[in-house]
Amino acid sequence: MKSRRGQATTEVVLLFPIFMFFLFAFVKIYALLILVQKMEIASYYGARRWQLESHRNVDHEGHDQSVLRDDIERRISQYLGFGGGADNYGQTTEGFLDLVRITGHGARFRCEPTQVWNICTLEVQTRAFDVPGIRMFYKYEQPVPFKVTKYVPNRDRPIQFILPGLRE
Repeated sequence: MKSRRGQATTEVVLLFPIFMFFLFAFVKIYALLILVQKMEIASYYGARRWQLESHRNVDHEGHDQSVLRDDIERRISQYLGFGGGADNYGQTTEGFLDLVRITGHGARFRCEPTQVWNICTLEVQTRAFDVPGIRMFYKYEQPVPFKVTKYVPNRDRPIQFILPGLRE
């Protein structure tokens, strides 16, 4: 009886690159899902901090738009992976997800005050769908933006919620 040991080696050699391609693509997609969850957490942090530390007085608006927003952007960007340290192989989160720096810190955080609400928006751009194996077939021209918007009340204390029709 003749041994067929070479057949399995050939199949492994042919299928291994395809397996690695799909593995790499799934890891990128999973990392993007984690990025979206981290953006939700970071936007909550930024909106809550803006609500508690921003001023309603126009005289202090310059401080809010420069110092406070800059510090919130810096902390959010660090949390999302901009400028983080590299692992043992020199790979960073920013490099793996191909995060695009919108501001000097990375992510963009903006709050627009209205009469009742502060509309806080966190924006992150990435080219993470640009998988090396697909690059030759399709090239993304523009980064893909991810935006999270939170509405935070202007008041110092939350308004007590009363259901309509239940007043005594």
